[in-house]
Amino acid sequence: MNSFRGRTIQVVNDFSIDEQLYLYEQTRNLKRAALEGGNRVDSYRVGDPELGVYLIFLEDSTRTRESFRNAAKFHRAKVNEFGLAGSSFAKSESITDTVKMLAGYSSNSVFIMRTPHEGTCRWLEDAVGDYCESHGMHRPAFINAGDGRHEHPTQEFLDEFSFLEALDWDRSHIHLALVGDLLHGRTVHSKVNGLRLFGEVEVDLVAPAEITMPDHYSRLMESYGFRIRRFASIEEYLSQRKVAPLWYFTRLQLERMGEKLRDRASALRDAVTFRREFLPRVPEEVRFFHPLPRHRETPVIPSFLDQLPLNAWDQQSVNGYYTRIIEIALLAGQLGSDFSGAVQTRPVFSDDFVEEQTGPAARPKGEYKVGIKPVSNGIVIDHIAVGQNPESIWNQVNKIRRTLGLNCVSSHGVFASEQTGRYKGLISLPDVTEFDERLIKMLGAISPGCTLNLITNEQVQRKYRLRMPPRVYNLAEIRCKNPGCISHPQYAEPVVVEFYRSSEEDFVCRYCETPHTFSEIWS
Repeated sequence: MNSFRGRTIQVVNDFSIDEQLYLYEQTRNLKRAALEGGNRVDSYRVGDPELGVYLIFLEDSTRTRESFRNAAKFHRAKVNEFGLAGSSFAKSESITDTVKMLAGYSSNSVFIMRTPHEGTCRWLEDAVGDYCESHGMHRPAFINAGDGRHEHPTQEFLDEFSFLEALDWDRSHIHLALVGDLLHGRTVHSKVNGLRLFGEVEVDLVAPAEITMPDHYSRLMESYGFRIRRFASIEEYLSQRKVAPLWYFTRLQLERMGEKLRDRASALRDAVTFRREFLPRVPEEVRFFHPLPRHRETPVIPSFLDQLPLNAWDQQSVNGYYTRIIEIALLAGQLGSDFSGAVQTRPVFSDDFVEEQTGPAARPKGEYKVGIKPVSNGIVIDHIAVGQNPESIWNQVNKIRRTLGLNCVSSHGVFASEQTGRYKGLISLPDVTEFDERLIKMLGAISPGCTLNLITNEQVQRKYRLRMPPRVYNLAEIRCKNPGCISHPQYAEPVVVEFYRSSEEDFVCRYCETPHTFSEIWS
C-alpha cells in the first residue's frame, strides 16, 4: 500500500506534518546521494515507462516550470508541455475536458499546473479522478504549481527544506522576516501553514500597509500561536533590535496590482528593497532567501549581495530540483511504501444539521401575532435571528424570502418573544405543504437557529430546529465572491460550488479557500 500515489497537492495542508517530514528526509537523502555521485540516485526514479508528466502552465514561469521539467526527465517520464499560447487553451477550451482527454494517454499520470484560476487542482482532483475511475483508469495526481494569489505549495516545500538546512534541522523554533509584496505573493501565503512544521514561530511582516499580508492569513497565523510583528519598511525594521536571522523576500507582483497600486510602485518597492547602507545594521548570522528569479532592473535583493554570506537564495534554488523529484516520486508511487506516520485525510462532513424537537405528537400552533395570517395547514418559519435588533431581523427575513423564492400568499413580521421578550422574525406560509431538502439546507445556512413548524389541521405536527450546515453545495444560488476562483461563472467550467463551515458563522470556499460569512455565499 502507498498512501501517496494519486494524491493531489493543491495546498500545503494536503500533506500532514509527518508526510512533509518524510518528503524532506527523502529529499535530504537524494541530495546527499546526488552530490556523492554513483548510481544511488536510481532508487528514487519511478520505474514505470508509462509515467506521463503533463506540465500545463497557463501563466509564464521559468523557475517552477524548468525545475519540474528536469525533475520529470530525471524519472525518464513522458514529458508533455502545454502553455497558453501554443495550445487549445487559447481558444477558450474547457480545462476540465482537456485534462480528462490527456489523462487517457498514460496509465500513470501526474499533472503539474500553473493557472490564474485559484483552486483548479482541487476541482480536477474530483472531476477527472472520478472520470478515470469510472473508465477503469488510475486516478491521476495533481500538483499546484501556483494558482493566482492563492498558494504555491511546492515552493513552500522547497523553502521549508531550505530553512531546515539553514537551522541544522532544528525544528524547535524559527524566526522569519517576510519582506516584499505580501498581499499578492502566493509563496508567502503558503507559509501560513508551512511554518507549522516548527515548534515556536515568530514572523515579522515587513511591507507597506497597501501590500501587507491579507487579514485572513494574519488571523490564521495568530490562531496557530505564531507571534507576529508588523513593519512598514526595511528601514523601520532595522531601527529596532530584534532582527530575524532568516529573511524571505518577494518581488512586487505588478501584474496582479490594480492601477492605484501600480501608480505607487516606486515608493512601495523602495520600502522593501535592501540598500547598501543597511549592511552595517544586519547581524552576521542573517541569511536572505528569495524564490527567484529577481527582477533584472529593480531587484529587491540587489546583485552587490551575491557574493556575501547573506546569499542563501542560490542554494534554495537548487533545492527546488531535488524536492520536486521527490514529489513526483511520491505521487507516482515510487516512494512512500515505508511511510508509517499520520496520513492527511480529506475532511468528511455530515449533512445532519436538522434537529427534530421532541414533545407531543401534535401541539396547538398558538396564536401568531397581529398581522400574521393564521395557518391551518402550512409552514411557519419561527425564531429568525433571535435576539438581534429589529432592523437586522427584517434584513434576515427579507433575505430568506428572496433567496428561497417564497413568493406565495403569506405574511411575515418581527415580534417580541412572549417567553423572553427578545425580538425574533417569523414567516407564515399557509397552504405550503412541501419544503424540500434543498430549501431546508438553504434556510439553515441563511438563518441558523430558526425553527421550521409543519402544521396540519391547526396542529404543529413536526418541529425542526436548523443549525448551521457543515457545508453548502450543489445549489444554483451560491457563488464564491473571489473572481479568481475556478468556480466563478466567468470561467465557464462545470464546477460544483461548495463551501464548508470553518466557524460558527464563517464558510470557506472549497477551491480557493476564500472566507465568507454565511450571508456572502448567496449570489
